[in-house]
Amino acid sequence: MADFQAIAEALIRGDHETVSTLTKAALDEGERAEVILEDGLIAGMKVIGVRFKNNEIFVPEVLVAARAMKAGLAHLEPIFAACGIEPCGRFLIGTVKGDIHDIGKNLVGMMLKGAGFEVIDLGVNTSLQKFVDAIEQYKPHLVGMSALLTTTMGQMKVNIDAFREKGYLDRMKVMVGGAPVSREYAGKVGADGYGKDASEAVTVALQLLDQVKAAAQ
Repeated sequence: MADFQAIAEALIRGDHETVSTLTKAALDEGERAEVILEDGLIAGMKVIGVRFKNNEIFVPEVLVAARAMKAGLAHLEPIFAACGIEPCGRFLIGTVKGDIHDIGKNLVGMMLKGAGFEVIDLGVNTSLQKFVDAIEQYKPHLVGMSALLTTTMGQMKVNIDAFREKGYLDRMKVMVGGAPVSREYAGKVGADGYGKDASEAVTVALQLLDQVKAAAQ
């Protein structure tokens, strides 16, 4: 019997080698990949999310935990791909044009993966055209945009206005985030959702995904 709690605790400690070893051992013992993901990796990441939200830990600790989760996912993702397990939704994410900060974006992307999303990461300094091309190619349920510089926040509105003109907002939702971004600003630029941290971003993303799927029915 695999010790899922041990996987979760190793992840919380940021011990990526132990997470990798225990995840592989659980698979070798015949545990299902989705159970290891839910009861081990996601359970640990949820604790990290709560602690981060409560200011008990900070970005460096979260990144170390995210690295540990990645070590576990390395064993599970090939199995999910081979089994054809459908992700719950498709999330396109990128830091807007002119901004090269990606710590927050990477953290949100990692936690979205843990929550079952397929995440397409466009990286940093992402032009409007790159977002448009990716939306056309991947048909995401959600698009997330990040900015750390106040000088680049305006690009979010430019992008959302362009998405609206192209009719994308009829079939997808847009989220924004980043240190200088607020809930009020998100509403002002026409975003559907905002997360003040990675944990909240995942919660909001799941709520918006339900809305997108309901509208498509």
